[in-house]
Amino acid sequence: MSPSPLPFPESLLGSPAPVVSVRPLVLDAPGRGDALQVRVTAPTTGDDLPVLLFAHGFGKSMDAYAPLTEFWAAHGFVVVQPTFLDSRTLNVTPDDPRSPEIWRIRAQDLRAVLDQLGRIEAAVPGLRGRLNQNRIVAVGHSWGGQSVSLLLGARVRGPDGQPGESLADPRVQAGILLATPGEGGASLTPFAAQHFPFMNPDFAQLTVPNLVVAGDRDQSLLSTRGPEWFAEPYFLSPSSTDLLILFGAEHSLGGISGYGVTETTDEHPERVALLQRLTWAYLRSALDPADSSWAQARAALNDNPNGLGRIESKPPGHPRG
Repeated sequence: MSPSPLPFPESLLGSPAPVVSVRPLVLDAPGRGDALQVRVTAPTTGDDLPVLLFAHGFGKSMDAYAPLTEFWAAHGFVVVQPTFLDSRTLNVTPDDPRSPEIWRIRAQDLRAVLDQLGRIEAAVPGLRGRLNQNRIVAVGHSWGGQSVSLLLGARVRGPDGQPGESLADPRVQAGILLATPGEGGASLTPFAAQHFPFMNPDFAQLTVPNLVVAGDRDQSLLSTRGPEWFAEPYFLSPSSTDLLILFGAEHSLGGISGYGVTETTDEHPERVALLQRLTWAYLRSALDPADSSWAQARAALNDNPNGLGRIESKPPGHPRG
């Protein structure tokens, strides 16, 4: 029998709201060299709306990941997507003096967005007075997952193997790491070690609650490891509360980076629909401990013998499951 989607209690979601998307909004980012542009996608109805900061993967931009961002916005989040310097839309070359620091600038860009939420709220028609700037979550895919992990407390090890400076931001209350690289060192291929030395994270101080999502067929050309590499943040972070393994998923997790994009090697609309709902449920419950959306969704998936994935959980404060 083929796997079936999660029997998700759709009543939890309610009816989707119409959404409005505004781009580009240009934010202040002194010394960056290129303007910091963001896209904002928000529901046209509702109040006390939480902020969802989204970090794209390598080469992408604020215009990617519509299957996720539009769903989250239609169900109550204001999604803000910056375009980072590695985006193909900006054409920052490897010999650019900023290139070795792009991993750090990514984290600075995310913090700059949070610094200017008032400006963002004022710039989006109909949003003024509806945004709750004290309810903030962050989600990232691939390199974007590493960027988000830095806001949650992870650090990058230096050449001496010691954790570097903290780029954590206490305004972020929870996060989701989608297909995010694990440890560096011997887990990196020689090419990755040479060209991406920042891919050497330390998760010991990643102390903000988070969900890790990995595909069981995600084989990276940057790692000597198998798909389990992308599950490592869960096992190495004391506050990674849950691990979602998606069956049959490769790096695009079924096609989250866009509708019909050619890079998707594992197109699977049902898997994307599952991920939309599970990520929404996790973030809802992370912001409100009284919200049972995540507990219900997790139970529904794990109790389904023909489901598209499974969820492992551990109490906060435990670095290994």
